[in-house]
Amino acid sequence: MRKKRFSLSSKYVLLLLSVICVALAVGSYLFGFSRGPVNRAAGYVITPVQKGLSAVGGWIQDKFGFLQDKDKLIQENKELKARIDELTLENTTLKGNSFELYRLRALYQLDTEYAQYPKVAASVIAKDTGNWFHNFIINKGKKDGVDLDMNVIANGGLVGKIVAAGDNWARVRSIIDDSSNVSAMTQTTGDYCVISGSLEMLKNGEIAMSKLYDTDDNVKVGEMIVTSNISETYLPGLLIGYLSEVELDANNMTKSGKLSLVVDFEHIREVFVITQKKAVQ
Repeated sequence: MRKKRFSLSSKYVLLLLSVICVALAVGSYLFGFSRGPVNRAAGYVITPVQKGLSAVGGWIQDKFGFLQDKDKLIQENKELKARIDELTLENTTLKGNSFELYRLRALYQLDTEYAQYPKVAASVIAKDTGNWFHNFIINKGKKDGVDLDMNVIANGGLVGKIVAAGDNWARVRSIIDDSSNVSAMTQTTGDYCVISGSLEMLKNGEIAMSKLYDTDDNVKVGEMIVTSNISETYLPGLLIGYLSEVELDANNMTKSGKLSLVVDFEHIREVFVITQKKAVQ
C-alpha cells in the first residue's frame, strides 16, 4: 500500500512566502537586523517581490496614461474636424462672395460702357437644352419696361434681342442661334458685314462672318466688329467680337471669316436689357 505524498497548493505556498516576507521585514525593523544572514535572506526574498510589484504598478500606470492620452486625442480630433468643417464653410462663403463681387463689378463696368442707353438688369431663370445660352428666359418683362426687339447685352458685348415678353418674363434669342443674322461693321473702317449664328461653330468659341466688303484691303485679323448703323433692330456700336480669320471669297469681291465672341455664351447669369429701341428709318 503506497503512502500518500504530501503536496501543498501553490496558493498556500504564495501565502507562506508572503508571511515570511512580512515577518522578516517586521523583524528587521524591530530588532535592527540591518546585517547578517536574516537581512540577506530578506533581501533575497523581498527585493524580487518589490521589483515585481513595482513593474506591475508601472505597467498599470502606463496603460492608464495611454488610455487618458487616447481619450484626449479623440477629443482633440473631434474638435479639429469641427474646426475644419467651420473653415471649409467660411472658405466656400468667401469664394461665393468674391464671385458675386466680380459679377457685380462686371455689370457695373458694362453699365458704364453703355451709359448712353437706359437699361434694366435681369437674371436668367431658364434656358433651352444644351450647353449654350442660345435661347433663354429672364425674370423681367413688360411691367419692367421690357418689350420685343430690345437689345440684350452681357459680359462686355451683345447677347441678342427680346423675341417674346410677358408681364414679368421675357425670352432672349442670342446671336449664336442658328436662325440669327446680325448686320455688323468694322470699328475702324466702317465696312459692313453679316454675323451668322452657328451652334456647331461655337464649339470652338467662334462664329461666322460673311459678306464683308473690303475693297481697299484694310481689314485685318484682330479688327473689332460691332453692330452697324443700318441694322433693323440692333442699336449701332454694340461690341460683338474680334475678327480671328478672314479670306477673299471666290467672287473676288467679298470676304468671309470667323469672329471670336466677347460674350461667354456658356455662362450667362445676369444681363442688361436696353430699353431704348432702334429708331425705325
